[in-house]
Amino acid sequence: MSPPHEPRLARAAALVADTARSRMLAHLLAGDCASASELAEAASVTRATASGHLARLLEAGFVACEPRGRHRYYRLADADVAHALEALALVAERSSHDRSWAHPGRARLRQARCCYGHLAGQLGVALFDALQRERCLQPAASGYALTEAGHAWMQGLGMRPGAPTGRRRYAYACLDWSERRDHLAGQLADELYAHFTHMGWVRRGEGRAVEITVRGQHELVPRLAGP
Repeated sequence: MSPPHEPRLARAAALVADTARSRMLAHLLAGDCASASELAEAASVTRATASGHLARLLEAGFVACEPRGRHRYYRLADADVAHALEALALVAERSSHDRSWAHPGRARLRQARCCYGHLAGQLGVALFDALQRERCLQPAASGYALTEAGHAWMQGLGMRPGAPTGRRRYAYACLDWSERRDHLAGQLADELYAHFTHMGWVRRGEGRAVEITVRGQHELVPRLAGP
């Protein structure tokens, strides 16, 4: 009798179940590249142990490696991996969601954080709400396209959004880990976050946290608030 088929999901789950590997993946969720040494520190393991974990994650397609000179840097393989990790977190915290996010140590992450290059948390949800309220987006085959009203609204922010590149999805809804509502993901979401940073409205805090600056409180937050 042949052995039963092992679902690929089981192998993926086994990789994420390891504490050190899950810490590494969580560190990379911000969308930044990190060296093996940085990931070893994030996971609280030795460099040699981290290298072994990274080899397994590379083989499974969870991370990618980018050589830069004499050094090698790691990042999440793509947005699908990032969204899968956040989806797992959503499921894992179903019974303790409110209690988990009430912890003071997670309050900053809940207010605003970086998720693979775009904004998440309360600020990310508020941005998506504002885009819908101002009729900036219209349904498209892969998610959303930018309307004429959307171009005008973003010009009011001092931003000129780029045309879709075709290398990735332009704009689509992504279920937010802390808010359990959608925020915006995709090329346009990345451009918005980069513009907000350039304008000095937000800045990266510790880890994945994003801080709203004093200038952002005056110039960005009122634009996102509802009527």
